[in-house]
Formats: sequence, C-alpha cells, structure tokens
Amino acid sequence: MKLRYSGVPLLSQNRQYQIFHAPTFIYPMVPAYAASNLKAHGYEVVWMDGIAEKLTYEQYLSQLEKERPDVLLVETKAPVLHHHWETITDLKSKFPEMLLVWVGDHLTWDPTETFDKSPVDFILTGGDYDFLILNLIDHLTKGTALEGGIWFRDGNSRIKNQETLELKTSPAGNKLRVTGPISLKHNLDDLPFVDRDLTKWELYAYANGNYKYFPGTYMYSGRDCWWGRCTFCVWDHTINPLGTYRSFSPKRLLDEIGYVLDHYPVKEIFDDAGTLRIGPWLKEFCTGLIERGYNKRVVYGCNMRLNAIRDQETYDLMGKANFRFILYGMESGNQKTLDKLDKGLQVEQIEEGVRMAKKAGLDPHLTVMMGYPWETFEDAKRTIDLAAHLFKKGYVDTLQATVVIPYPGAPLWKECREKGWLLTEDYAHYDMREPVMKSELTKERIMTLTQELYKSFLSPQYIVRKVLEIRSFDDIKFLVLAGVKLVGHLLDFNKDQVKSTKTL
Repeated sequence: MKLRYSGVPLLSQNRQYQIFHAPTFIYPMVPAYAASNLKAHGYEVVWMDGIAEKLTYEQYLSQLEKERPDVLLVETKAPVLHHHWETITDLKSKFPEMLLVWVGDHLTWDPTETFDKSPVDFILTGGDYDFLILNLIDHLTKGTALEGGIWFRDGNSRIKNQETLELKTSPAGNKLRVTGPISLKHNLDDLPFVDRDLTKWELYAYANGNYKYFPGTYMYSGRDCWWGRCTFCVWDHTINPLGTYRSFSPKRLLDEIGYVLDHYPVKEIFDDAGTLRIGPWLKEFCTGLIERGYNKRVVYGCNMRLNAIRDQETYDLMGKANFRFILYGMESGNQKTLDKLDKGLQVEQIEEGVRMAKKAGLDPHLTVMMGYPWETFEDAKRTIDLAAHLFKKGYVDTLQATVVIPYPGAPLWKECREKGWLLTEDYAHYDMREPVMKSELTKERIMTLTQELYKSFLSPQYIVRKVLEIRSFDDIKFLVLAGVKLVGHLLDFNKDQVKSTKTL
C-alpha cells in the first residue's frame, strides 16, 4: 500500500485527521466507552489500537487471527476511507464469519457509499455508538429490539423482523435496511466508567502535548459541543448535531475522576468534550473537585469557547479547582472569517478571554487554522500578528496551527462544492498535508503561513518569561517536550512534503 506522506496518521481525535512527525496519541473516548459498556454487560472484549500500539497491518492481522472475534468495530474518517474499503474486503476474505461494523462521522453523513464500495456488514450512525453497539450485540444474541441508526444489507439473516424496517436503495443499487432515525437521547450517566486496563490507558498517558504532568489521562464530560454551529466541524453536523448535546452530571463525572485517582497514578486529566459545560454545572463541578480534595491530587484541562465565560470569578474558581490547561478554538483573527464560520465570537473577545484565564493561573492554548478560501494574505498575516501579540503579552502559553479541511458533511464542504472552491473531492487528499480549497494564496504560501503561526510565540519576552517560570523538573520537561513538538509541527507543514510518498 502507498501512503502519500511519511509520519504517523492519527484518527484518535476524530475532529481533525492529520499525519504527525511528533505524534500525539489521544485517548479515543467514545470507542473506550463502547468497549467498557460491552464488557460491563457481560461480553468478552479485546482492545486493538493499531496506531497507538504501532502495529503493522500484518501484526494487526496476526492479533485478529489469535483473538478471532465474532464482531470487529472500527471507526473511520474521510481521508482513510478508500483504504478502509480495501481493508474491509481483505478482512472479509480472511475472516468470512466475522461481522464487520464501521462507525464515524463520514459514514453518518453517507452510509450507502461504504456498502457500495466494500462488503461491510453494519454501519452505526451517530455519535452514540457506545450505546448502539451494545444494542446491536444484544439483538444478535438475545433478540433485543434495535434502536435507530443501524444500517445493514437487506436479507441479512442475523437480523430479526427486518421486513418491518425502512428499505433504502444505494446509488449502486444495493438494497439496504435502516432501523430508523438516529437516537441521540441516551443518558450518559448510564455508561460505566471507562475500563482503563481493558483499553490500555498507558498507550495514551505520555505522548500528548496537552499534558504537563505525566502520566495523564482523558475524561469526556459531554457529547460533544453545546455551541454546535461551527461550519467546519463535521461532528457538529453529523454525529452530534445541534440540539443533541448532553453531559454527565457533575456527580457522575466526579465519581469517575475519583475512581481513576484511586486506581491509577494519574497526575493530569484532560476533558475532551468539544466545549466544557458552563454555568451552574461548571460551578458545581469545580466546587466538587475542591470539596473532594481532587484539586490537590490532579490538575485538570478542558476545551472552552473564548467568550463562553464572561466573569473573572468563574475563571478564578477554575483556578482554585486546579484547572491548568484550557484549549480555545480561535480559528482566525478576522471578524469576517469568524462570522462565516458561525463562531459567535468577536475578535476583541479573544484577548479578553485568554487574559482572564491567565489571570486565574490557567495556561491558555489556541487552535488556529490557515487556508480559508475567502482570506487574503493580509488576512492571514493579521491572524499571525494577533497570535504573536497574545504571546508577547503573556496571555497565551501554546498554540496549534492547522490547515482548514472541509470534511464532507460539514456546511463548509457544502459551500465549497456549491461555489466551486474544491481542488479535489478525493478524500485521500483531505489529510491536512496540503490545502484542498481554492485560494488566492498558493499551496506553498499557505503551508509557510502555517509554519509562521507556530513561530509566532518566539519573541524574546515569551522565552524569558518561560525561563523565569521554571519552578520544577516538570517545568523543564514540559519545555523540552514543547520544543520537540514544535520541530515536529514545522515538519508537518513543510511545503515540500506534498511531493513525498511512503510505501508500507
């Protein structure tokens, strides 16, 4: 098989697919809950993360041969979908009795395509496949009624009473059955704690730039982002669309944190919900961290909207609860771009948000994207200048720069298609190694600007400040790791990398 680039392809975060030179292995929380939920209900479960375990395809096949599972659940993403069609075909030839179940945002947007291109058995649509896979297995073994969102081929002898289900015809003429509309009303509190031994938590405990203290681990307090409008976010418009946001109760989340702290040597936790819930929920959660004494045992991090919290008091409470890392999706320093992305954010609120967080003792982190088809070179430089200003002022500690990718299923992709902005509709190119949207900027210029974003913090003031902030060996390790990550990210967006290939 030929891959277009060297590096490590990462699917674990789902929202963005990227090939890294300095990989970050992020705990895939919904798959982890799916595995834990099945085990808690009496099923034998095996966890196989070929990427984090650095397995070759041959080694992956050897594990499958050893385990011989009845069902294999795999999450996919648009950039690797063509490869997964080949994989499904190969697996079905080698393990004809094994049921192949695929999930993911792209498949939720268009499940019929993968049935036409591969012999997949089931596709589970929506973001609650940790509940849905249990429902499917219960149906296959106990005859439990099927929930909505499950797709399969008409005539599948394993499915009972399928003639009562909706019949669909794919573009290639395949007859498919679907169990009805996606159900996104499950109570997250009904999920068991993640079985971190089953899901090999240590694979994700060290190689992660979100941690300053090791080992670290992840929580996932909500599904997924309560804002749910950003036009580039495929999750907001497929697996967890607007109006379906749910969260664990503060007590349930605190109970799982307590269990982790009592059973694992975790020093830092990052909550990977698209945006941490605010208001009374956040105050109750922070108060619980303090009252239970967890703030003295672990530091906490989360994703947050830049203008979600408007008062210093709430940030100060987060600081008292020992929040450290707070990740903001800034995306751009241009108001027209923020408006087109439906961020609900004003440019002047960017500095206000990070300033309050920094004052409370948190370490703000920004995510920013380059390559918007409507932005000029001056627009891109304005974003870089704003990032540099925030670093110089000491309001921001770290930054992540990426190339904007219009994933199929997101409104941005639909707009690009309608306006003729797409350079290609070949998903294999949607891997962030090059722009896939037309722009007045060349591909090389966009990649160079992305590198400039990573260099934006390299002011004398920032470097001196970081050196003066060193208080422990952990601080030194964090700075060294950040340097390694910086070099890796500069290689990630090398303008010449689009010419390279790697054969596996």
